[in-house]
Amino acid sequence: MWRKRRIVEIQPDEIFLDSSNLPSLDSARLEGRMERPIASGPLIGIGVVFMICLLFFVGRAFSLQVVEGETYAQISRENRLAREVVFAPRGRILDRNGVPIAWNDAQTASTTDEVVETFPRRRYIGAGLAHVLGFVRYPSKDDKGIWWNEEYEGVSGAELVYDHELRGENGSVLVERDARGEIQREHIVIPAKEGTDITLAVDAKIQQKLHEVLSAHASNNNFRGGAAVIMDVRTGELLALTSFPEYDNYAFSEGDSALIDAANTDPFTPLLNRAVAGLYTPGSIVKPIFAVAALQEGIISPQKEILSTGALTVPNPYNPSRPSVFRDWRAHGYTDMRRAIAVSSDVYFYTIGGGFGGQAGLGITRIDDYARRFGLGSLSGVALGGEQAGVIPTPEWKAEMFDGDEWRLGDTFITAIGQFGFQITPLQAVRFTAGLAGGQLLTPRLTTGPAIASPIGIDEAHLEVAREGMRAAVVEGGTAAALNLSGMEIAAKTGTAEVGERNQFMNSWVIGFWPASSPKYAFAVVLERAPAGTLSGASPGMRPFFDWLVREAPQYAE
Repeated sequence: MWRKRRIVEIQPDEIFLDSSNLPSLDSARLEGRMERPIASGPLIGIGVVFMICLLFFVGRAFSLQVVEGETYAQISRENRLAREVVFAPRGRILDRNGVPIAWNDAQTASTTDEVVETFPRRRYIGAGLAHVLGFVRYPSKDDKGIWWNEEYEGVSGAELVYDHELRGENGSVLVERDARGEIQREHIVIPAKEGTDITLAVDAKIQQKLHEVLSAHASNNNFRGGAAVIMDVRTGELLALTSFPEYDNYAFSEGDSALIDAANTDPFTPLLNRAVAGLYTPGSIVKPIFAVAALQEGIISPQKEILSTGALTVPNPYNPSRPSVFRDWRAHGYTDMRRAIAVSSDVYFYTIGGGFGGQAGLGITRIDDYARRFGLGSLSGVALGGEQAGVIPTPEWKAEMFDGDEWRLGDTFITAIGQFGFQITPLQAVRFTAGLAGGQLLTPRLTTGPAIASPIGIDEAHLEVAREGMRAAVVEGGTAAALNLSGMEIAAKTGTAEVGERNQFMNSWVIGFWPASSPKYAFAVVLERAPAGTLSGASPGMRPFFDWLVREAPQYAE
């Protein structure tokens, strides 16, 4: 008997059953799998890697804690407590009236767009005082932000001369910061000590006007530059000392490379302080020195007249047909000493310098001696740096400069009128002018104070003759007539020196003092290297300044 069979449908996944899983074990639960032991190779590899890592970390820890432990401990401490500089404000520089002419203005210093430090910046008054004041060099950081120079440094002028007093003493502070670098607290360790103020003898208003007037006159008349000095005859204090063209001292302090490069390459040499370091042939301004020398030596009286026909002709014993001719700038006729100073007669000073005819001369030895009595050929002792001593021509100087060439009478003639190798500074010029006016040789003072003086060794009566001649140069139709003005009693002497290989240029001088009857102030001005024959020189250049002085500063004009 046939049984009825039940038909069961087979699912697709049952067709692909692994034969190893026939007992219906769950492979996802690792059922029906054979367990085998792990091979030793992978275990050894993992162990080796682990040991290497362990040794590295142990070695590094040993290095950090033992070998370099102190170094990193110090870094840790400094990260937590850092010393920062407290910059001392630099002392101010004041003029004689207490007006600040160099002072501080707090500004932010930065080397990138990110602010790195704040300290006081230096500020200076306007044009006219750059060479007197000088400039400073600021504190500096390296690329890592570490201060390698924590001090202001005076570089030139009064900033350098009085640097020790002006700079003060920096302080310091300990700053505690957290891990984020934020300040938690500050502990002042050393307070900063402000620098001392310095008062100069200059009057800033006077000096700036003097610079303005003379630099404009120089420019209008094609002079290359110049300098001017005013000195108190009683104390040696420098009321004004200016040089032009001048540089921008603010730009030098700030490190403006474009302006610094321009100043360094400028053919008109604005970095040169012409007043103390500029050497110029003096020309006729030295004639009053040799006038009083001749009186002191007794070789001539003030009243004796010497004839100037426009030239002094010296016979040539070797070639009578070719005498030596030493020309005057014009024929003056008979002139005594006062008149010779007033009209600047070259023939008169040739004669008393070297001797001619029956008139004895000083000779070069005494010319050298008296020039040195009035401070020429030596440093004045002024506090400013870079001063030059100048040159007084002598036989020894000529032999050295001209390969043993001997000294001749004509050399003495030319030296007696301030030519040949003669070179002086404007500061020396005002110093000897003050000597003529006051009878003593003064040390120029950059700051206020009592006179530092030495006797010149000239009788007062002889000095008075020179003073009267210089006054006549102003009021009796002499070479300084441009300075004959109401409100001031000026005595003066002009000078013109030919320069250049072909004498194609000229320097123009004027020296003098006022009041003529009782001198208080001496002045000296040089205008440098204009074309030969330029008519408007130093004397007319000073006229607008003296007119202004009478109007705006009568306390100095009287």
